[in-house]
Amino acid sequence: MIYEPREDSFLLQKVVRREVKTGDKVIDIGTGSGIQAVTALEKTGDVTAADVNPECIKKLKENQPWIKAIESDLFENISEKFDIIIFNPPYLPRDKREPKDSVLATTGGLQGNEIITEFLKQAKKHLEKDGKILLAYSSLSGDIPSISRFLGYTLEIISKQSFDFETIYAAVLKSRIISGSF
Repeated sequence: MIYEPREDSFLLQKVVRREVKTGDKVIDIGTGSGIQAVTALEKTGDVTAADVNPECIKKLKENQPWIKAIESDLFENISEKFDIIIFNPPYLPRDKREPKDSVLATTGGLQGNEIITEFLKQAKKHLEKDGKILLAYSSLSGDIPSISRFLGYTLEIISKQSFDFETIYAAVLKSRIISGSF
């Protein structure tokens, strides 16, 4: 299953349009449909998209051949550094009623924040000194601001949208640790 754009995608897309600048080197981790990578391409020509789902990568290569597409579980097959790292992760807590074909696209672990936590642990070594992470997450994901602070990031919520059962956020994170000092 390829995660098709929804409210969280569109909320993050606005932040991508605001934050990506001409000349930025960008990667969209967990690209899904590729909406964030395509949006980044509006501003810069150096865009990479990565996803653990080979179906996403195949479709992106067919539809967007000018975007470098890589099959990768987070940064597993990525060695470069980027000015902007975009991540619209699976962020919902595990729900045994969730259909198996959609778990990969929606479930972020037992509590919903395990994939985000692992991403943030790995992202620092792929972020340029003044680089930024553009992240979507949910109020159902746990305390992402505290997790990010604990892992050495500042987090600024740029936009949010509330629904009956959750609030989704789009945020900009920056490393508090100077690159190379950890």
